[in-house]
Amino acid sequence: MQSIIDYFNKPLLKTSLTFGLITGILAFAFFLGLYALDVMPLGKILDFGIYIIMIAGACWYYRKTVGKGLLHLWEALTIGYVVTCVAAMVNGWLIYLFITYVDTNLFTQYTSEMLQLLDAGKEELIKNIKEPEYMKMYQEIQNMQPSVVVKDEISKKMVMGIIPILIISLIFRKQDYGIYSNKS
Repeated sequence: MQSIIDYFNKPLLKTSLTFGLITGILAFAFFLGLYALDVMPLGKILDFGIYIIMIAGACWYYRKTVGKGLLHLWEALTIGYVVTCVAAMVNGWLIYLFITYVDTNLFTQYTSEMLQLLDAGKEELIKNIKEPEYMKMYQEIQNMQPSVVVKDEISKKMVMGIIPILIISLIFRKQDYGIYSNKS
């Protein structure tokens, strides 16, 4: 048991997990805010701004407190991806619990809106992907279960995070190159 505790007692991991948990909770609060405003909160990617701000905050915090002003690129990339993954899992599971236990009609409304959107563009889709593929897509949406929200949240956020995480990592990176320093 002590080896597990020691494993998670690394500053890089503790910082990333903490910021990831906070980010997931903030993203869920954004979801609840949209829900309170009667805006369909499922399928929205507007909460990714929270992810970007929190990833930058995690890199800044780690560089300032743990790195004593220094941050390697690999540390920043690790922080970014761990924060994104943890936040997406936390947010996805909280949304899943919400649509499963609090408002079950929300997921039904979401799938019906997706089917309406698919019907609206039926002619164009059939021209591009043909009738059998369109019908397969229609069936998949009809048969969706609420558990798809977790997988969808994680996959979308991880793909969306690739470029912002790289940019944030490059911005916050600051290394001691040794030969260029004026240390005697």
